[in-house]
Amino acid sequence: MRIVVALGGNALLKRGQPLTVQNQRENVKTAARALAPLARQHSLIITHGNGPQVGLLALEAAAYTGVEPYTLDVLGAESEGMIGYMIEQELGNILPENVPFATILTQVEVDPADPAFQSPTKPIGPQYFRAEAERLAREHGWSIGPDNGLFRRVVPSPRPKRIFELRVIEWLVERGVVVICTGGGGIPTMLTPDGVLVGVEAVIDKDLAGALLAKSLGAEVFLMLTDAEAVWDHWGAPDSRALRRVSPAALETLSFAAGSMGPKVAAACDFARVTGGRAGIGSLEDAVAIIDGLAGTLVSNEFEGLDYWPSLFYQPE
Repeated sequence: MRIVVALGGNALLKRGQPLTVQNQRENVKTAARALAPLARQHSLIITHGNGPQVGLLALEAAAYTGVEPYTLDVLGAESEGMIGYMIEQELGNILPENVPFATILTQVEVDPADPAFQSPTKPIGPQYFRAEAERLAREHGWSIGPDNGLFRRVVPSPRPKRIFELRVIEWLVERGVVVICTGGGGIPTMLTPDGVLVGVEAVIDKDLAGALLAKSLGAEVFLMLTDAEAVWDHWGAPDSRALRRVSPAALETLSFAAGSMGPKVAAACDFARVTGGRAGIGSLEDAVAIIDGLAGTLVSNEFEGLDYWPSLFYQPE
């Protein structure tokens, strides 16, 4: 079976953790242990978030005033290489020596007229208290937005249209390579009126790009792994419940936060409706169980309505 797995940014760096190499490596080790069983049994393609990493690289670039700060497309490419390297190494330390890996710097086309360029919503980098966030916004010309009671920098997040390296990815997958690609949603690019490909100051949502990747590769399963056990109906309310098996049509009748679960739900519904395959959303450690229907939330045309887990209820702190 061909499976595309999207690792959430919080699967690589937990909320509130310092952005150190060691913290990221330890989290990648955890992710590798969860993904290794899938790689042993299936054809595995991995994509991942990069919001914290791109934000850190942007801060480092802004601190050096000798040159203009590097643009987000360049920083996205840097983060793809760094995270891909760690995933390759840690998975390679678990899987048999003859399993081949490849990390592909992946350019993804976006539309220059996408309305997202006029309304930045994608959070990147670390969290700040309001006063510090407002100071940094003034100093660097950032847009900022709320994030779980704190604030983060927000940037445009246009929808992905096309993956330029798709033929290379397909060629590698067909030959048994574990491919890591479209990291952070891919490197945002667009075609000028003259047909020249250029980078874009944006960050593409990795779940929407992952759905495009999974559809383009003909994957049977698209799995989004994050720090939530499942998709929750009425998250935060006393009657909140975790969804088990749902149809795309039923799931789209519910409302979800635009900056967190919303893109995952949209990506899951899109993939399931277009391909007839299954999309799964849940926690990293439940990767295998989600595919087997024993954990998380599965979205598919084969299901009807909304089916809830009987034992997962929201417990306010």
